[in-house]
Amino acid sequence: MKATVQVSRGIESLYGTRDENIRLIESGLNVNTKLGNDTLEIEGEPEAVARAEAIFEDYFALVKEGVVFKNGDLNSLLRVVTADPDITLRALVNSGRQRSFGKKVLAPKTVTQRRYLEAIERNDLVFGIGPAGTGKTYLAVAMAIQALISKRVTRIILTRPAVEAGERLGFLPGTLQEKIDPYLRPLYDALYDMLEAEKVEKLLERASIEVAPIAFMRGRTLNDSFIILDEAQNSTAEQMKMVLTRQGFNSKMVVTGDLTQIDLPTGRKSGLNDAADVLRGVEGISFVYFDERDVVRHSLVQRIVRAYEKYNQEVAGRQLTLKLSDGPSLLEPPPESPAAAAEQQRAESPDGPPPALTAEAASAPAQA
Repeated sequence: MKATVQVSRGIESLYGTRDENIRLIESGLNVNTKLGNDTLEIEGEPEAVARAEAIFEDYFALVKEGVVFKNGDLNSLLRVVTADPDITLRALVNSGRQRSFGKKVLAPKTVTQRRYLEAIERNDLVFGIGPAGTGKTYLAVAMAIQALISKRVTRIILTRPAVEAGERLGFLPGTLQEKIDPYLRPLYDALYDMLEAEKVEKLLERASIEVAPIAFMRGRTLNDSFIILDEAQNSTAEQMKMVLTRQGFNSKMVVTGDLTQIDLPTGRKSGLNDAADVLRGVEGISFVYFDERDVVRHSLVQRIVRAYEKYNQEVAGRQLTLKLSDGPSLLEPPPESPAAAAEQQRAESPDGPPPALTAEAASAPAQA
């Protein structure tokens, strides 16, 4: 089946850098497109062609209304729309309203990101769990800055475990703060991306923004605060409970982590995993799960995450098969020792077992 869509301005953004957007639509819906003078021709199965036609019509109508699509944003939106037939491009753009976060104006790029922001607005404790590059920490910091600027809270507390990612850094020079700063650098990066450097420094000096490792949280009560626990998969169950119970009056807490990147010693259960099991279903707590479709970094990151997930599932399946094939059958008796087998053979002999020898007979010399 073929269909034709009238082309208006904005065709360059639709195609994207090196045609990555149009190729995403073609591969996601299994259609072919051909650009004419003022038309875009679509060819493929009827259902796929109808979906592609609806996406193109939504795009050109939104551009005509004045919506400006950045290349990365449009690519993220198209990934969602091509993967879920129940979502339209217009509905996704309208629902992801722009928000002001300091010097940044952002809009959620995926459905899960939108649900994540709405969960933070509605609940006082939110868990954001998913792979790298899905915006868990960045959006949490953005919401914290928005709350601080609008005076809904008086300070932001950013914390994360000081755990090395598979390598030993040794003893770091400097003061205690200088030693722990490298572990907390991603949180600083998000702050400086949304606020002017001078304002960040001033807020840090006044302790309106505090960046510290988990160890500094014990014994505190954090009122009127927006608390973010990042990289929570590297906290222990005891640390997780300790941090969660720091929350005071008029405070929000967001806990983020990736359960596929645990750097704890072998045998230690992740506090994030533990909290997901213990707190599921508790009123006032929301869990938002991201997947590879929500990755908003380079498109390769999405494919890398998917490849690792597929590989881990295959390895787990092979290990389970090996355990089942190597284990002893419940229907077979355990193997007998050689001595037991010989005794059983003598007992089953037609002449019966030989008479037991007395000590004297055993020691007497054989008669000629």
